[in-house]
Amino acid sequence: MASEFVFAPPAAVSIPVVGQAARFPVHRIYCVGRNYEDHAKEMGFTGREPPFFFMKPTDALLVVDEGQTGTMAYPSLTKNLHHEIELVVAIGTGGKNIKAADAHKHIYGYAVGLDMTRRDLQGEMKKQGRPWDIGKGFEQSAPIGPIVPVAKAGDAENAEISLQVNGVDRQRSTVSKLIWNVGETIEHLSAAWDLQPGDLIYSGTPEGVAAVVAGDTLVGEVAGLPKLTVKVV
Repeated sequence: MASEFVFAPPAAVSIPVVGQAARFPVHRIYCVGRNYEDHAKEMGFTGREPPFFFMKPTDALLVVDEGQTGTMAYPSLTKNLHHEIELVVAIGTGGKNIKAADAHKHIYGYAVGLDMTRRDLQGEMKKQGRPWDIGKGFEQSAPIGPIVPVAKAGDAENAEISLQVNGVDRQRSTVSKLIWNVGETIEHLSAAWDLQPGDLIYSGTPEGVAAVVAGDTLVGEVAGLPKLTVKVV
């Protein structure tokens, strides 16, 4: 007998894969906080602190096909919506207690992502010692472009990463400046969680985060991967 539900379950969340008809199904979204030194400094921190993580729900994804412009509604309750450009790592093979030296065996591919943040709400939660969910986990807070399989992605972990708003540079760095590189991040994550195929890791953002307003167009890029273009409305 077929399973029955009290209402129709939501469709599986998935991301297009460059060069393939098959799509990448999403399991969880992990995000690394303050993982570039200059960004940590602009947020009031210094040094190589131990990595820390937060999550976004899968329905926070705003999936943008290659060559298209995604439309993001300016979210409620905030007057300070910030952009954070990131290299996203897509996990293809799960595991627990993965060593950094073995981490790349578990990576399916890479994509360009944005961690959009209601900075004022996040800041208020920090002051009160409360969780950040309201600042980080809202609808359309995780725009993402197509995933490029590892074999076609070039040297994504050492590539230039940048974000322009209305054609003007806001963020520009190289992924090699991550405080905790991708392998180390996977080692730390997999010590705390059982990584699964379909997991996404937003690896952190460089310095230059700032506010956007309705009408702004954001173009994010990691060299060698499809650009991510999002318009705030």
